[in-house]
Amino acid sequence: MRVVTIFLALFLPYASAIAASPEQQRQEILKMEKETLAKLYDLQPSAKAAISKAAGYAVFRNLGVKILFAGGGSGKGVAVDRKTNTRTYMRMGEVQAGLGAGVKKFRVVFVFENADALNTFVNQGWEFGGQTTAAATTGSEGASIAGALSVSPGVWMYQLTDAGVAVEVTAKGTKYWKDSELN
Repeated sequence: MRVVTIFLALFLPYASAIAASPEQQRQEILKMEKETLAKLYDLQPSAKAAISKAAGYAVFRNLGVKILFAGGGSGKGVAVDRKTNTRTYMRMGEVQAGLGAGVKKFRVVFVFENADALNTFVNQGWEFGGQTTAAATTGSEGASIAGALSVSPGVWMYQLTDAGVAVEVTAKGTKYWKDSELN
């Protein structure tokens, strides 16, 4: 029974997206983008300045489940090129290993300091794996963004949960790619 409950918790929020038209899905993603950025700016006011100076940003909603030794998750989002105001709709998927159980909903905001980092993310996809490290920062001096984690050169990430901005980010085994149905 618990497995059924977890399965339903993981997939029911996306059932309406499966039945929705591409335009309806895009509108839901844009609404989620706006809500996520508003929450981020409320929790971490310096994020607004960081994003306004960046080449671009991406916002994703993710839902993951873990049962015993394996887990996974999926989500949708949008990457925005601030120079051209172009939006690229994207998907994400993740695989986890290790002992645990539960369902986790969270949102992720990536900030791309330069166009190369943004273009690589959008056009080639992106994968977090064993070589990826995240470093927390406490200030906004030099090449750091307060409250964000550096996930690669020129790329910062905020992770928001229901409780606020996450102290740690788990991104192992996560892949991001263009959504061919929405672009």
